[in-house]
Order: sequence, then structure tokens, then C-alpha cells
Amino acid sequence: MEDRVAIFIDGSNLYHALRSTFGRTNLNFAEFTQKLCFSRRLFRTYYYNVSQDPVQRPDAYREQQEFLSTLRNTPYLEVRLGNTKLAQGVPVEKGIDIMLATDLLYFAWNDSYDVAILVSGDSDFAYALQAVKNMGKHVEVAYFESGVSKDLLNVTDNRYLLDRQFFNGLWVVNRRPKRRRTVVKPQKQDHPSS
Repeated sequence: MEDRVAIFIDGSNLYHALRSTFGRTNLNFAEFTQKLCFSRRLFRTYYYNVSQDPVQRPDAYREQQEFLSTLRNTPYLEVRLGNTKLAQGVPVEKGIDIMLATDLLYFAWNDSYDVAILVSGDSDFAYALQAVKNMGKHVEVAYFESGVSKDLLNVTDNRYLLDRQFFNGLWVVNRRPKRRRTVVKPQKQDHPSS
């Protein structure tokens, strides 16, 4: 029987790691999830992040809405958004880790998947992954070398280092419409006869 895979993406962690490691964030999520699944069957991908404030950060909000629209058009991918709260004047993510951990456990408990793949390096998820393993599921972590917790790696059954080689061929190619060339045909000129 083919293993069913559920992928849980810590969106903020992934975004900042892509930006700092590669200087780009235009990841093709359909191809990315397919590569993580290999030949196994994808149950669903869950993407977690905070919703940008349209009043305080209108440009960031507009960009995020375009990005989320692309994500929502990705087959078998669901977007889960938390909020930010101001703590001493600084916006702080609220609820993202608990949403991800809750879904990780909920879908394991309901036997929706056989393998959970966490895309994050955050040690806060180590105990939730251990609980999923205790239910008889396999757990895997896709991580960036610069931002991974040893506690998280110690819990995993399998790991994927997200390096330049891993992302080869997974970027969205920005295609600009080609300009139509206008071919100017030389016109016949009337030459005066002599």
C-alpha cells in the first residue's frame, strides 16, 4: 500500500529562509510538494502564516494577497492564516505554531496520513512530532541548515536538507510576454526613368 503524505509548511520560516539563503521566494509550491512526496501519494499540503495588515502595511498586504491567490490555486494545498498582535509596538505572530501543531496531531489521530513532513526548523514542533510518532506515524523534516534545531532533527525518521541542489528546477520562471516585432517591409520606390 502506498504511503499517504501530509505536508505542514511553516510559511514564515520558509519565506525568511528562502530570502536569506537564495535571495528569492518565487517557489513553485506544486513542484516543491511533489519533490518532497517522491512517489508517495499526497494527502494535502497545509501552509501556515500570518495575514498582513492592510492598513499598516498596504504594499505587503497586496503582495501577500497575490501570493496567497497563487497558493490557493495549487492543487491539494490549504492556506491557514493567523494574526499579529502588537507587543510593545512590535507586531508579533500569534497562533501559527499552535495551528500547525494542532493540525499535525488532528490529522494523525484521524488516520488521514501515514507520513508527516514538516517544513520548518523550529524546535517548538519537536514534541508534536514525537506525539505523532507515538501514534505510529512516520515524521520527516525539510529544513535549512542555517536555521534548524537539533531537538527537531533528533525526533525525525527522515530529513531533507533544503539547499541549492534541492531547489534546482523548483523556481517559478517569470515569463514576460514577448514584444511583437513589427516587420517593416521595404517599399518599392518609383525610380524616374531616364
